[in-house]
Amino acid sequence: MTTDPEAQARAERQVCGLVNGLAAQISDHIRRRAVTLGLTAPQATALRELSAPMTMRELAERMSCEPSNATFVVDKLEKQQLIERRPHPGDRRAKRLVLTPQGVELRERLLVLLGEGSPLAGLNREEQAQLQRLLERAVTRPAGAERSTGG
Repeated sequence: MTTDPEAQARAERQVCGLVNGLAAQISDHIRRRAVTLGLTAPQATALRELSAPMTMRELAERMSCEPSNATFVVDKLEKQQLIERRPHPGDRRAKRLVLTPQGVELRERLLVLLGEGSPLAGLNREEQAQLQRLLERAVTRPAGAERSTGG
C-alpha cells in the first residue's frame, strides 16, 4: 500500500500540532494549579509522580528529564519538608525518595486540583485509555518500520 507523500506530510503536521497543543495545555494546567499550592510546575510534576518510594533516576524518567534536573527539584521539595531521602533497602549506594506526611497531604490536594479542568477531562476513561494506547503505539514503533500491507 503506497501513501501520497503530500497527504502523509499533512497528516503528520496536523498530528504534531495537536500533540504539541495538548502538551502545552497540560503544562499550562499544571503550572496554574501548582501556583495555587506555592509550587513550581516541576515540583508539582515530581509530587504527582511520587506515587510510591522511588530512586532519583526513576523519578527523572517519570518527569521526562535528566536526573540532575530532578535532583534540583527534589532539593527544593526536601527543603520544604515534603520529601525525604532514605537509604534504598536493596542498594547501599542509592537513596529512595519518600514523601513526608506533609508531602502526602499536599500531593493529595494537588491530585484533586489537577483533576479539575484538566485538558483531558473532556474524554471519558475509555477515550483517555484509547488515546494513550494510540500514542504509545506511535511512539514505540521502530523508526523506518514499514507498515504491513496484509498481503
